[in-house]
Amino acid sequence: MKKIIQTAIFLFSISLFSQSSLDKATKYYKTMQYKKAVEMYEKAIEDKGANSQETVFRIANSYFYINDYINAKKWFDKVYEAEQGSMAEVNFIKYIESLKSNRDYDTANNLLKEYYKNNPVKLKMLAYQKKELDSLNKKKTLYTITNLSINTPMSDFGAVKYGPNKIIFYSSRDTSKFNNKIYSWNEQPYLNTYIAEKNIGTGNVDNVKLFLNNLNSDYHDATVAFSNDLEKVYFTSNYLKRRKIKTNKSGLSNMEILRGSIVDNKIVDIETLKFNDENYSCAHPSLCDKGKYLFFVSDMPGGYGCTDIYYAEIFEDGSINTPINAGPSVNTAGREMFPYFVNNTLYFSSDGHYGIGGLDIFESKLESKNSFSTPTNLGSPINSNMDDFSFTYYKETGDGYFSSNRTMGKGDDDIYSFVKTKEVIFQNYSGNVLDEATKKPIPYANIKVIDNFGDTVQNVKSDSLGYYNVQLPCNSEHNLNFSKPNYSSKNVQVKTDDGAKDIKNNIVYLNSFESLVVKEDNVEKIKVNPIYFDLDKFAITPQAESELEKVYYVMTEFPKVVIKIESHTDSRGSDSHNLKLSDNRAKATQTYLIARGISPERIESAIGYGETRLKENCPNGVKCTEERHSINRRSDFIIVSK
Repeated sequence: MKKIIQTAIFLFSISLFSQSSLDKATKYYKTMQYKKAVEMYEKAIEDKGANSQETVFRIANSYFYINDYINAKKWFDKVYEAEQGSMAEVNFIKYIESLKSNRDYDTANNLLKEYYKNNPVKLKMLAYQKKELDSLNKKKTLYTITNLSINTPMSDFGAVKYGPNKIIFYSSRDTSKFNNKIYSWNEQPYLNTYIAEKNIGTGNVDNVKLFLNNLNSDYHDATVAFSNDLEKVYFTSNYLKRRKIKTNKSGLSNMEILRGSIVDNKIVDIETLKFNDENYSCAHPSLCDKGKYLFFVSDMPGGYGCTDIYYAEIFEDGSINTPINAGPSVNTAGREMFPYFVNNTLYFSSDGHYGIGGLDIFESKLESKNSFSTPTNLGSPINSNMDDFSFTYYKETGDGYFSSNRTMGKGDDDIYSFVKTKEVIFQNYSGNVLDEATKKPIPYANIKVIDNFGDTVQNVKSDSLGYYNVQLPCNSEHNLNFSKPNYSSKNVQVKTDDGAKDIKNNIVYLNSFESLVVKEDNVEKIKVNPIYFDLDKFAITPQAESELEKVYYVMTEFPKVVIKIESHTDSRGSDSHNLKLSDNRAKATQTYLIARGISPERIESAIGYGETRLKENCPNGVKCTEERHSINRRSDFIIVSK
């Protein structure tokens, strides 16, 4: 029912019985009596083998329009086998949706790549939408859905809120009580508009009755939109003349959007909007949340596909500007329908974007006045392998409605309510900052959160016990920099997930400046173990390198530190040799640090003193232990300033 935007009138029934099955099928098809058309086409094929390419396509198309996707796939298989890449895009889309409705996703994906192989823009969009949908399906859904108790075996769809505790919806339920006209497309009564009451406490909807005394005619009256004050109403109706459907030259009755005022439970001052035209349909009116723009659907000339979404500005005096097509990001060669615009986001149904099957519900952000982002699929459970449409969402309460003809429903189309749980946008990352040496908490440490562009996006501090907690965007990567004056700093790379669980107990150790230096005779030196060189050599050994890393660490963590390097030997060997050897070792140490990136200006000097500054009294001629000689063989990294 939701796909209706045109209505057929047929005036030839008295002559059908004298015609062949194929002729009958063709006339049923041309007047959109698709249920009868498939019956007669199947009979014609069975009786006379009438299986021209046109007949095969019409059977496939008829099954598609009555939502029998199993048979639609069977016949579209034959169409595609014959036409391949020459298949019209609008028909190819129907084939893809039939495949997906039968959950044959692999075949559908392969055919999409083959069909659009020479259209890189389209392929890029489909690949993006598939990636977003696959990612969404891996996450826990935010939606809880409920099939409403007011649904019937007939078509019920299109619920929107009306005031604080009522909803408006459309149905073909028991309209036969009011007239005996049947809509030939699906052989159900014509649609009427209903109102029902919602129990705020339980969420149940009941007390259904017809809405407004003069809104419902003998034909389709549906898809209404209200101004924010509920005084103006926009609604879709057939073109009528003297209370009968008015047809165009093709025998078809298109749809138009009308506007009126609600007074005493009646619509008065009804007017047709200026962009309506009997040669095409305009339907599915929807006002944006601020009431300034009217969104609607039309198959007017100049569009991108079967039906496109348009919007038009409403001026303060009530006049309406020329409609604007929502553009190629939103509209495709297929069907875009049921627009709903709120919070700068357009929700709509489409079978031309990458979906799960049939019509799917998408969202697209308004990026500029005339530009929308690439639509993304809302995923399951909002979407299914069947038709899903007529989505409305109320951010203030976190709930809304949509319609679907999915299996396990109560009828043709059913109305579903949903509640959207608040999306987890941030994930907590917490732990403690501790002193590396003492393992005690470091209070009031600084934590910077740095994004992938190198920009600091947050500044927080640990508490008096060294505990910290930062909120990081879900599914992102950030660098956390921990620091405190007179302490080293530390960078931690953090990758968050979907935020289902907090990331706790992350311990970060910092080194205090005092723990990295020693004081001797009122002189501060970087704390290192003896730096060993091979006998009579000054090349940096692996053992020496491990100790020099400590010097490098201090100078990196405390960038204001300036040092001087002093190298010493024991007394063994000649004085001149030891002086030269120690000087070479001091300068080799300096070269190593500079090569690691330490600025030369931060090393004031590098001098060898040979055996002239012995710490142990072991001069030439004095016998000492090896341990005492090793104390004299040393390198000092004296802090000049900090």
